[in-house]
Amino acid sequence: MTHREPDHPAQPRIVLRPLANPLPLGFLALAAGTLLLAGLQLGWLGAEEGQSVALALLAFVFPLQLLASIFGYLTRDVVAGTGMGVLCGTWLTISLVMLTSPEGSASDALGLFLLLAFVAMLVPASAASFGKLVPAAVLAGAALRFGVTGIYELTSNSTWEDLAGVVGLALCALALYAALAMALEDVRRHSVLPLLRRGSGRESMQGNFGDQIAGLEREAGVRKQL
Repeated sequence: MTHREPDHPAQPRIVLRPLANPLPLGFLALAAGTLLLAGLQLGWLGAEEGQSVALALLAFVFPLQLLASIFGYLTRDVVAGTGMGVLCGTWLTISLVMLTSPEGSASDALGLFLLLAFVAMLVPASAASFGKLVPAAVLAGAALRFGVTGIYELTSNSTWEDLAGVVGLALCALALYAALAMALEDVRRHSVLPLLRRGSGRESMQGNFGDQIAGLEREAGVRKQL
């Protein structure tokens, strides 16, 4: 007896693995990095502490944000993946320049790079604004922080250095709030502290399972081309 293949084609299956939200980890690392740099810029830490700050950025901030970036992409969140990726690369660059430069010196090359980082961070910040306004504000704040610091590095003007430190402190507070709000939201399965979700961001918490997988066949990693 001849075996006959079924007339209908085999249907592919897409398997999704539940993963934890990596943004609280990334935002806590951001808070640490911006606080340490602000301490140098505002004179709370002496110039001789620059190497210690650079090592802390290298050992703590960079790896945690790299991890957050990787898991951001694994959770299908291009904002988290891109934002944390740009952040971890920027902090790594800052730390290496600090380690190889004289204490308290400015760097034109670092300044120019930070201006690019400012523009780059506006990309995930803009994308985040369509779903979650508080995380969008954190990413935009990081962009501003890098931009002001870049101007200081290019001009060596102490006013810009002080302004960068103040912006850094504000960013630290905002990042801590966002990390706490997102961690509580994941633990309680509903918003405890406002994240100002809207559109797809609100739907991701309030929609049903069908809403979560709608359009999955057109996502990167599933569709044929990026």
